[in-house]
Amino acid sequence: MRRNSLLTILLVIAAVVLAWWLVGVLFSAVWFLVRLVVVLVVALVLYLALRSWLTTDRR
Repeated sequence: MRRNSLLTILLVIAAVVLAWWLVGVLFSAVWFLVRLVVVLVVALVLYLALRSWLTTDRR
């Protein structure tokens, strides 16, 4: 096997490993952002519900 072919194979393997890692990091970041948005929406709904419930009791 020529040295050029061996270098090409090693570079392809390194590129695949690096891409696998980058995609994992990207999906983790996206999943974190989705969870954060869901938590914020639920917190907003609960805040509005509690505020409405408390203001109707005090009248």
